[in-house]
Amino acid sequence: MIRTVTFCLLAIAACMPYLRAADSLKGSRPNIILVITDDQGYGPVGRHGHPWLKTPNMDELYDASTRFTRFLVAPTCAPTRSALMTGRHPMQNGVTHTILERERMTLDAFILPQMLKTVGYTSGIFGKWHLGDEEEYQPHTRGFDEAFIHGAGGIGQAYACSCADAPDNKYFDPAIRHNGKFVKTHGFCTDVFFTAALGWIKEKHEAKEPFFAYISTNAPHGPFIAPPASRKRFEDMGFESQTAGFYGMIENIDDNMGRLMLKLDEWNMQENTMVIFMSDNGMTGGGSGRQGKALGKTADGKELQLYNANMKGLKGSSDEGGVRVPFFVRWNGKVNAGKDVDRIAAHIDLYPTLASLTGASLPEGQVSGRDLVPLIENPNADWEDRFLFTHQGRWKTGVNPDNDQWKHFAVRNQKYRFVDNNALFDMEADPSQKNNVIEQHPEIVKQMKAAYESWWKVTRPMMVNESAPMSPVRPFHVLFEEQQKNGGIPDWQAPNL
Repeated sequence: MIRTVTFCLLAIAACMPYLRAADSLKGSRPNIILVITDDQGYGPVGRHGHPWLKTPNMDELYDASTRFTRFLVAPTCAPTRSALMTGRHPMQNGVTHTILERERMTLDAFILPQMLKTVGYTSGIFGKWHLGDEEEYQPHTRGFDEAFIHGAGGIGQAYACSCADAPDNKYFDPAIRHNGKFVKTHGFCTDVFFTAALGWIKEKHEAKEPFFAYISTNAPHGPFIAPPASRKRFEDMGFESQTAGFYGMIENIDDNMGRLMLKLDEWNMQENTMVIFMSDNGMTGGGSGRQGKALGKTADGKELQLYNANMKGLKGSSDEGGVRVPFFVRWNGKVNAGKDVDRIAAHIDLYPTLASLTGASLPEGQVSGRDLVPLIENPNADWEDRFLFTHQGRWKTGVNPDNDQWKHFAVRNQKYRFVDNNALFDMEADPSQKNNVIEQHPEIVKQMKAAYESWWKVTRPMMVNESAPMSPVRPFHVLFEEQQKNGGIPDWQAPNL
């Protein structure tokens, strides 16, 4: 019987080729850098077969990493980020949307930087938070020692609720909230976030303080704005303006990944630093909004079509293409380079994995994810199958969530994906989800439905934001305007790298 929450058993015999790593990873206390991109998804990486993107630095990271080839997250951004911070499903954090007060991560959770602080780590976030813009939900009040963030789900966003960035903010020269105070930065947002993170990493390294750096880009989320030098190649190839911006943003991220890895080399940090790279949900439409639509035409009239690694679904979908993302784990000399882990893993697994690496204790009753260290040490380790649950959420505010229980959801185990109560796909034989085999496997469907029903009953009372009133103010707007009146917004002093 497959259990929904279980921890792996490590088979000693299967581990023999990897014993050196197995001896060293648990409690090894590396510095940890987690880079998470916004709406990139799985396909837009050169090593994943993308036909026109050039990502040499992501490709080099891929080559030097253990890669989880079936790493699954939520269909949209705030939900995934809450799972990373807590080790449990987003809806169990109260996060059932990306706006309308339903992006706020419950204050009852003991989140990742708080856990790491118990074992002497210092934590910094650089970029996108998107788990509540009201003060008590902000990262500098929830365990992060350094917070350098924009508001809402993207730079310049503003909704009729608390979820809003600084007023009239732009991707170039954005105003950023730095440890509770706004500063005016100069340059393209992704460059700025990596520069801030590198300055902080250098400082912690020189102080010999173990750290967790969370570099969370808002790119390549729309609007699809990229530095001119990054987008020009795509415009010259014939891509429409938005699509050129989308791909240009990804290549700019790749440039910054190269800058990060060069600095780790320069500062002799590769031997004591783990770098993890991932995205927060499946790929957005790259400016097209959907699969099957041409993104532009080449000079000879050939249509440029969206590439999504032959998966069904994009961001927002409960199909594989909506939730599958890269997950690369690199630690020179400690993690096996060039190895693939084909077991399903998920956003809920990062928290217990980092606890295992750092020697931290898990908060009682909170975590439903698994420690992935045994699979990082040995991709062939024994690993009991399990169910993972996806729900799109995003029902209208004020309605009963139970009305949407059996809509826009999926249950996944290693072999099957059960979608929307009417389709079952054999993901090993049919990874593109072309053949519905629901009639051939009634017992599998029955088992998945029962597991999902049990999960929903546990999760439903934890959706704590469903009746939250809309905030009458936008906190970032209020704080920004108050600061303008009382001394203004100073220029940010970029670190000397």
